[in-house]
Formats: sequence, structure tokens, C-alpha cells
Amino acid sequence: MMAEQEKMPGGTEHVLVVEDDELVRVHISSQVRGLGYRVTSASNAHSALEIIKGSDDIDLLLTDIVMPGGMNGSELAMEVIGIHPDTKILFTSGYPKNIIDQNSELGSRVELLSKPYRRRELAMKIRRALEK
Repeated sequence: MMAEQEKMPGGTEHVLVVEDDELVRVHISSQVRGLGYRVTSASNAHSALEIIKGSDDIDLLLTDIVMPGGMNGSELAMEVIGIHPDTKILFTSGYPKNIIDQNSELGSRVELLSKPYRRRELAMKIRRALEK
């Protein structure tokens, strides 16, 4: 009970949420917005890339690793870093961390939030990723 009453870490940075499942995307976006962040969302990697190309103020890419459509979250992250090298990366996945460890170019730059997760874990991982 005490942990729920503690203030959640938040911020005002701009977060791009990429999630192919609409219900999950709406829920995550709402949670992130509730922590004070500005949120833009995309349903797939290709839409996310268009948003990134047209924006210069995305601070954090919060993306699922496994997505349909020909480009996964890891590939998206590499593209985003190529366009805006300072963008921070937070992956969400139901799979083990070694999926991202296999990509050594991203390994130290990213945080992983394992599904399922609680709001506090989301809040903490976002802050940790932004402060890397």
C-alpha cells in the first residue's frame, strides 16, 4: 500500500509509443501521458519512422520488439538512431533480454521493460532510459 502512495517518477519529455495492438497502445500511451510526458503513438514501425523523420523533438522511442509488418522494434531503433542519434530507446517485450543483447550496436543504449509490467515499472524504466 505504501509503494502505491509514493510519487511516480515522471517528466515532460516527448515519448513515441510504438505498439501494433491497439488496446495495448492506447493503454500504454495513457499511462505515459499520466506520468506527465508528451506522447505520440504509432501502430507500426513504418508509421513511427515517418513520425521520426518529421520531428526533431522525440526524446524516447518506447517500442515493442516483436511487431508484424516487416520491421521489428530492434530494426526500428537502428533506423531511429541513424536519423536522430540522441533518441533514447526503451523496448517492451514478453521475451528474454537476450533478444536485444544479440544486437551489440544497441545493447548498452537501451532499456528493456519485460511484459507484463506494472505502472511503477513503466515509470522507472522510462526515467532510466531517458537518463542514459
